Amino acid sequence: MDVSGGPPTSVRRVVTGHTGDGTALVVSDTELALIPLGPRGSAAIRVWGRDDTAEYPDDGAEPTMAAVFPPPGGCGLSVIELAPGADEFHEFVRTGLAAWADPDEPGMHRTATLDYDVVLAGTVGLELDNGAEVTLRPGDIVVQNGTRHRWHNRGETVARLLSVTVGARNRFEGGRPA
Repeated sequence: MDVSGGPPTSVRRVVTGHTGDGTALVVSDTELALIPLGPRGSAAIRVWGRDDTAEYPDDGAEPTMAAVFPPPGGCGLSVIELAPGADEFHEFVRTGLAAWADPDEPGMHRTATLDYDVVLAGTVGLELDNGAEVTLRPGDIVVQNGTRHRWHNRGETVARLLSVTVGARNRFEGGRPA
């Protein structure tokens, strides 16, 4: 992680696993570079995820994911950074997450997941499809129950979110209104 005072450019991921006899060990300790999403500083990285139900002991090898969001029984962990002064993240949602996005409302999306979103830094606006917006600050946690929503940076610095997604079923999948 960048300690120069600028926005972070990576996250450290430490992964544990087991030996054949079940003894715990660290299997990797890696810096993951955030993937830039626009010229103003928005970025994201999927830290970990899986499509299946975890079963232990295991060797700590990174599971595969077929899509950005996990199916029922799967889970995911991501870090998202929203740049100040623009909603460039909305363009990423529209193009990079098109299956879940509303093309007519940039940034608005809905997934078949239960999300636990934690604000780590900055000021974030969570906007729902009815126009309601909640202002979130570091330490605030959102339990996102498969609703249509979009994120905004409402501060002067990069805002950072940690998002845990758990695969679910949602009869209103996709970004368009029901």
